[in-house]
Amino acid sequence: QVQLVESGGGLVQPGGSLRLSCTASGGIFSIYDMGWYRQAPGKQRELVAAITSGGSTNYGDSVKGRFTISRDKSKNTVYLQLNSLKPEDTAVYYCNARAHPRTEAAYLYGYWGQGTQVTVSS
Repeated sequence: QVQLVESGGGLVQPGGSLRLSCTASGGIFSIYDMGWYRQAPGKQRELVAAITSGGSTNYGDSVKGRFTISRDKSKNTVYLQLNSLKPEDTAVYYCNARAHPRTEAAYLYGYWGQGTQVTVSS
């Protein structure tokens, strides 16, 4: 069973920085891409950033130039560096991975982490 475990959330002042990590484990054949989404109270879940196995990245418009996604393929881990944080960045951040599990390597499935809270407040 593929699992995603996130870490690194917390409380930070406006203008501050955080680094989120997400590691995928358990029965993985290969990972197609990994990314981060966020959901604020009363709002829909939105893409923050994603990175493919080839290293191509995609960012949500509201975080471009402030957040950076990176990936360590050898560790099945994706990172999100959050800089110049704003109160509107407050949300639960979810890790996402699309992967081929060992038991069904021909199929691509989406997996989610449990989420980590990021709160930006003075």
